[in-house]
Amino acid sequence: MAEQAESKSDKFKRLATKRVKNAISKIELITNLTSPGYEYTPEEVEKILTVLQGSVDKVKAAFSKQKIEKSDFQL
Repeated sequence: MAEQAESKSDKFKRLATKRVKNAISKIELITNLTSPGYEYTPEEVEKILTVLQGSVDKVKAAFSKQKIEKSDFQL
């Protein structure tokens, strides 16, 4: 008995769920950097938040079919 092929919608839902959960987990790791064991400047925080927001903006643009530019992050 052959297995039924996964629909495009089901594949999207499966992959999106996994990838979004992974992204949230990684973002929560960034939150750990606020503990007293680390020192950071307001400028470093702003740089991190700006690049994260830029990544979210790129996802929004991709879903609305706008042009996306890749970026690299480094403090």
